[in-house]
Amino acid sequence: MLARKGLIPEEYVLRLVEDVSRPRYKERQRKVRFVAKSGACKVAHTNIREQGRFLQDVFTTLVDLKWRHTLLIFTMSFLCSWLLFAMIWWLIAFAHGDLHRTEPHFVPCITSLRSFTSAFLFSIEVQVTIGFGGRMITEECPAAITVLMAQNIAGLLINAIMLGCIFMKTSQAHRRAETLIFSKHAVVSPRNGRLCLMCRVGDLRKSMIIGASIRMQVVRRTATAEGEVVPLDQIDVQIDGGPGGGGGGGAIFLVSPLIIAHVIDRDSPLYRLTAADLQRQDLEVIVILEGVVETTGITTQARTSYLADEILWGHRFVAIVGEEEGRYSVDYSKFGNTVKVPTPPLGARQLERGQPPAFYEEEDDDEGGGRRGGGEKAATFDIFPTGSSVSPYDELSPS
Repeated sequence: MLARKGLIPEEYVLRLVEDVSRPRYKERQRKVRFVAKSGACKVAHTNIREQGRFLQDVFTTLVDLKWRHTLLIFTMSFLCSWLLFAMIWWLIAFAHGDLHRTEPHFVPCITSLRSFTSAFLFSIEVQVTIGFGGRMITEECPAAITVLMAQNIAGLLINAIMLGCIFMKTSQAHRRAETLIFSKHAVVSPRNGRLCLMCRVGDLRKSMIIGASIRMQVVRRTATAEGEVVPLDQIDVQIDGGPGGGGGGGAIFLVSPLIIAHVIDRDSPLYRLTAADLQRQDLEVIVILEGVVETTGITTQARTSYLADEILWGHRFVAIVGEEEGRYSVDYSKFGNTVKVPTPPLGARQLERGQPPAFYEEEDDDEGGGRRGGGEKAATFDIFPTGSSVSPYDELSPS
């Protein structure tokens, strides 16, 4: 209306509308996952020139196929074999004259075979051993007896391969892993006076995972001293055997949900990260659980991952195990719930030395040619033991 009255130029009004329609903030691009939350590896294999290697292990190739492809091959293998042997039976009957001769004393190779349709029905009866009784082989043609044995052997091989493939697909280890669950978020908070990265894992089934073990990796982009860039550097991190964290070395007794903890010490790739640094990091924490299924004896593996924005600094998992009617009960409705706890935003390196964040920022600037600031030291938050060696990842981690 103002533009019509001449108070505001028309071109200015149009420019104002365009400015309002523009997004004010640029959305942060999400990092591509190496391992999905469901455990699937997000890696595409391209430009494979030696495709014949997959045919050298046909059984594994069939098991790895999708269900729709497996069922299609299952159906076509039987249908093609029935059609192939139906053609052979029809040719035998045609060569012997069974299709047209009707003399009373004529003995055919296959009784009651008058067309290709009856030959197809006879092929099905032979291979699946139905035997309706209307068609059968006589002693007139030795070739028919040979074909009968060949079709029986071929049918047994097809049954063994295809039924074995179907059984392996229905009993694959990842089916059992569907009931192994991980918390949606990981947390960073003090535990027993030490800064720890923690996640929760649980098993929904009553049948246990025998010899369960868990390990953790940090996947990040690193560079070597020679300048070689490693886009997916998989760094193994130590699992703590503290309270509720399972045994040492990653061995756990998964009878109830457990909190898996990694102590962020000098040997950890997260040693120099603060709460603010973590949000800017392009890293991924992968958790892998392995064990033997108690009921089937098959080794299974469950995986998940946490990006930097899925790691909550200053949070702790709530307790979900309690006593009820003389036994322990687990409330899975609170499996991923967390609460905030007092946690300094400093990194493990700063907490170990008892320095404020500004001291280390200026110290790092001095290493890069900037000035070095002074100031008094803050009160020490001593949550790490002293005397450990310097981490080899110090040069790879940001200040």
